[in-house]
Amino acid sequence: MPLVNDEWAYALCGGLTIPGSFTFGSATVVIGNAGTLIIVEAGDSLDESCVWNADEVRLLGPTPTPVKKRLVEEPLERSTDDPKLPVHLTVRVTEGLQYLGTGAVARATTVRHPDCDEEVLTDCALRLDSPLTRPSLDRVRPRLPSVDLPNLEWLSQVSGDRASALEEFITGWYPAESETDEPVSIQTPPLDLPHGLRQFHRLAQHRPRCLGVQNRLLPLSELQTDPTGEMFVFGEENQGGFFWSLLWTLDGPEVDPTVWLREYDEPPIAEREPLSGFLIQFSLYEASMGADYLALPRRLTAQQVDLLTEGLLPVPLRPFWPWAPTRFYVAPGLVLHVSDEGGDNGFSAWAGATHRSALAPLVDVAVEWIQFDG
Repeated sequence: MPLVNDEWAYALCGGLTIPGSFTFGSATVVIGNAGTLIIVEAGDSLDESCVWNADEVRLLGPTPTPVKKRLVEEPLERSTDDPKLPVHLTVRVTEGLQYLGTGAVARATTVRHPDCDEEVLTDCALRLDSPLTRPSLDRVRPRLPSVDLPNLEWLSQVSGDRASALEEFITGWYPAESETDEPVSIQTPPLDLPHGLRQFHRLAQHRPRCLGVQNRLLPLSELQTDPTGEMFVFGEENQGGFFWSLLWTLDGPEVDPTVWLREYDEPPIAEREPLSGFLIQFSLYEASMGADYLALPRRLTAQQVDLLTEGLLPVPLRPFWPWAPTRFYVAPGLVLHVSDEGGDNGFSAWAGATHRSALAPLVDVAVEWIQFDG
């Protein structure tokens, strides 16, 4: 990974006299006839452009319109026979520019500007053509300062006081967004809820992200019975493909009822854990799915699952998700879920962490990663 000067880097896309140079936040994008140069600062931040992991550089906007046009629109306008203009990626360090090589846009997010009809590029992930080695990554992405990670005291309560386990996990994983109580009209549920759901929505009042980022538990204002009046619907898949419900009776809720999973008009299937265990499992699943720092391996064998979970603690609950039985493993600030896809499909896994350092137990595991943010 060579160290270069600005003149050498600018020459990659046309030279120092190129008029198309745009600086926004901690990034500079130079647009030339021969290519594009992207310069980010050495560092590690959720809200600034930087090298994110060994494969990815993140560019955070809003970006100027010419940057969006060059990175997002022009590649779509070119035919398959047109030569692609290279995108060169560099990092500003004390000694000059560290050249990372070329890359391409892997994903981009645009939003409509409130004052006009133009779509604004708000963030862009560029995948490097050649991944960085660990020493090179440490050079351009200085390690974040250590932090106190969420502890595992809640884990010892799972087999006993599950309400306490749920509360300790959620309050440890999610910082409170507000300390102001909501109006009574919003707090009061439209139906008589079991204690577990009441507790969950009380926690969600100040930590709304615990309601889910992949799938979700319905907010109080949307709780309802199904069209037959037999089931009380309290959660749903992100595209509405299935929902979770409880048996609805006029006698009031059970203390710890069975949770039923139903897809469209198919017969309902019981989750293996009652509501108290389901809420812990749902919370673990959504915490990992919505985490800022991820570790995503490719499909795994049973032996690779053993390697992946060797340094973690299992959560003592029966499998979540009847269609693909899913178990959970944890470390401070880390949740890993592993799903059995059945037959020759092997296992899928997803780990999420509150801080990059929490992924340390997985750094040396001999599996192939789709994404590793540690």
